[in-house]
Amino acid sequence: MELLNLKNMTFITGMLISIAGFLLIIFREKVQRATGNIGFAEQYLGSGGTYTLFLILGVVLFFGGISWATGTVQTWFSVNLGRFFGHV
Repeated sequence: MELLNLKNMTFITGMLISIAGFLLIIFREKVQRATGNIGFAEQYLGSGGTYTLFLILGVVLFFGGISWATGTVQTWFSVNLGRFFGHV
C-alpha cells in the first residue's frame, strides 16, 4: 500500500482542492443560480458580489490547494508556529 502513504495523500488532497477551486471559478454562474444571492456579499462587495465572492473563494482554493500539495503550507506552519508546539 505504498500508494496510500501520507505524502501521496497530501499531494492528492491538494490537487483535489485545486481542482475544486478551478471548477468554482469556471462554473461560478451555475453555482450562483443554485445557491441564490448571498446577502453579505451583495452588501459589502456591491452588485454582483456573489459572483465576486465565488471568484475570490475559487482563487484562494486553487492556490491553497497547490500550496498544500507541494508542502508549502506545512513548511510555513512548521517554521512560523512550530516553536509554540515543541517543534524546532
